[in-house]
Amino acid sequence: MRILQLHCDYVAYKPKQRALKSVPELSEEEKKGSKLENAVIVFSSFEVGDNEAVLLEAIHAVKKNFDEVKAENLLVYPYAHLSNNLAPPSEAILLLNHFLKLAKEHVCKDAIKSPFGYYKEFELKCKGHPLAELSKSISSQKIESTAEKLGAEKIIVEAVKPGQELVSDSLKQEDKTKRYFKVMTPDGVMHDLDKFDFSEHSNLKTFYDYENKKVRAYSSEPAHMKLMREQELVGLEAGSDGGNLRWYPKGRLVKKVLEKKITDLMVDYGANEIESPIMYDFEHPALKKYLNRFPARQYIVQSDDKNFFLRFAACFGQFLIAHDASFSYKQLPLRLFELTRYSFRREQSGEVSGLRRLRAFTMPDMHTLCEDLTQAKQEFFNQYLLCVDWNNDLGIPFETAFRVQEDFFNENKEFYTKMVAHIGRPVLFELFDLRYAYFITKFEFNFVDQYGKATSLSTVQIDVENCDTFDLNYTNSNGKKAKPILLHASIPGAIERVVFALLELQGEKIALKQKPMLPTFLSPTQVRLIPINEKQRDYCEQALSELSKHGVRVDYDDRTDTLQSRIREAETEWVPFVAVAGEKELMEGKFNVSIRSSGRQEKLSIKELIELVKNETLNQPFEKLSLPPYLSKRAKYN
Repeated sequence: MRILQLHCDYVAYKPKQRALKSVPELSEEEKKGSKLENAVIVFSSFEVGDNEAVLLEAIHAVKKNFDEVKAENLLVYPYAHLSNNLAPPSEAILLLNHFLKLAKEHVCKDAIKSPFGYYKEFELKCKGHPLAELSKSISSQKIESTAEKLGAEKIIVEAVKPGQELVSDSLKQEDKTKRYFKVMTPDGVMHDLDKFDFSEHSNLKTFYDYENKKVRAYSSEPAHMKLMREQELVGLEAGSDGGNLRWYPKGRLVKKVLEKKITDLMVDYGANEIESPIMYDFEHPALKKYLNRFPARQYIVQSDDKNFFLRFAACFGQFLIAHDASFSYKQLPLRLFELTRYSFRREQSGEVSGLRRLRAFTMPDMHTLCEDLTQAKQEFFNQYLLCVDWNNDLGIPFETAFRVQEDFFNENKEFYTKMVAHIGRPVLFELFDLRYAYFITKFEFNFVDQYGKATSLSTVQIDVENCDTFDLNYTNSNGKKAKPILLHASIPGAIERVVFALLELQGEKIALKQKPMLPTFLSPTQVRLIPINEKQRDYCEQALSELSKHGVRVDYDDRTDTLQSRIREAETEWVPFVAVAGEKELMEGKFNVSIRSSGRQEKLSIKELIELVKNETLNQPFEKLSLPPYLSKRAKYN
C-alpha cells in the first residue's frame, strides 16, 4: 500500500464519470462531492498482497500525522497513480472500505472517502509546514513483527459486496466454534483434562500445554541448528529470504534418501505419482474460492498483468489434475502423490526457526479420492498405520492429537478407539461443535522437543468440502456423476521437519552424555577406513572398492594426521562404523571396527563388514554420497 498525506486548508472533489464499468451508480448526494476544511487528505493506492496488517500500519501512520497537525477532517482518496502493482479492483474496493472503517474507529469518526472507480475533479490548498506532505510505502512482507503485535491476520479476500469486512469465511466460522480438549486412553475412555493423571505421560502434558499457550518462538537457539552446521548438513542462506535454506552434500544425501523412502512407500501403497506447477493464478475461480475460505501467507509472483501465488502444498495441482481426469467407482480409492520441492509459506519472521518452521519446504503430499465415507474411513485408518510405522522405523517418538467435529466423533467413537488402542497410549482429542474448515476429522503426530515445543509431523484429514470447490466427480455404479470424499495425507510431514526431529533427538542424547548418531541408512558416511600408516594403503584401497561395489557409503581417511585425530574426527561426524587397519589387521585380513551404536570393537573382514552394514540397512533406500571418497580431496562446508 502507498499513501500520500497532505494537510490542507481545504480540499474539495466532485465525481465526473465512471472509470470502471463494474462500480455502482452514485446517489444524487454522492454526485455532489464534498468540501472539507482543515483536513488531511490521504491519497491511497492498494497493492497486490495488501491485508489487514498493512491497513493497520497505514492507519497508525495516518493517526500519528492527523494528531500532530491537529486536523479536524479526514478524506481517504483512492488514487491509482501511486503504484504500478495495484490490487485488482474487486480487492481494492474491499481494502478501501475496510481502511475507511479503521480510519473512523481510530483517527476521525467523521472520516469520508471519495468514490472508487470514478474520474474526479479535485481542488486543494496544501499548508506549508514541515508535516504538510508525507508519503509512505507499506509492504506486508516488511511488517510481520508489527502484524503479530497488532493481532492481524494475513489473508486473501474475494470480491463480493462493497463494505464487506476483510475477514475470511473460515476465520469467521472459527470464531463461532466452541472447542475443548479431552484425553482418550487405550481402553476407549474419554477423560477430562483436569482429572487425567499426566504423571506417566509428561510429553503428552507438554504437548497440551504447548497447544493451549501457543508460545511458538524459541528463547534460545534449538540444538538442531548447531548440529546441522557442525555435521555439514544445512546452512542458512543470507542471499535469500529467511526460511530458505541451502543443503550441503551430506545434508542433500540425508534429504534425498528420505525423499526416496517416502516416494517408494507411496508408490508401493498404490499412489499415482504426478508433478505439478509451483505457482497458481489468484483469479482462477476454484483457487480464489479456496483462498477466501482458507487464507494462508503466500509469496506473490507477477507475470505480465497477472498475479500468481507460490503453492503452499500440492493440493492445487492434484485437485486440478483430478478435475480433468476420468474415473469411476472401479478406480477408487484413487491416490495422487507429489513430493513438492518446494512448497512455500511466508511464515511470520519471529516464527521462522531452523529446519522446524520454514518458508520453503519439501512436502510429500498425497490426496485420496474415495467412493463414500466407509471407504474414506478405511483409507484414513490405513494411512494412520503408515504414519505410525514411518515414525517408529525412524525412531521418532510422537504424541497424537485427533481433531474431530463432535457429531462425527459421537457417531464413530469405535473408529477412534481402534486407532488409540493400536498405539497403546493416551492421546489428545480436540472436539469442536461447528465445522470451521474443510475437514471433519484429522490427526497429527507431534514431536515434542526438549524445549517444550511440539512440532506437527504426520497428518491425515478427511475433507468434505474441496470436491465441491474444485468440482471433482466420479462415475458411480449407476453410471451417474457423484462427488467423492477426499483425504489429505502427508505421511512424514515436511522432510525438513523429519531431519529436525532426528537432529533434536541427537541433541537430547548429547545433553545426557550419550553418543549421537543418525540411523545407518541415513548416515552420509556409513564406514570410515583409517590406515595406521602407509603400509595399509593398498589394503584400504581394496576395501574401499569392495564396500562401494556392494552399496556401502564408505570413505577413506588418506590424510597424514595422527591416528587419534583421525579417529576423533570420525567420531565427531557420527560415523557408524570406523574401520582401522594396522600391521596385525593386514596380516589377518581384517579391520578393527568400532561400532558406534553399541560402543563395541570387533575384528571383521571386508565381507563381514559388508554384511553388518547390509543387515543394519535392510529394506532401506540407498543413495551415493556426492563427495570424493578420499578425505584429503574434500572441501569443508561449515
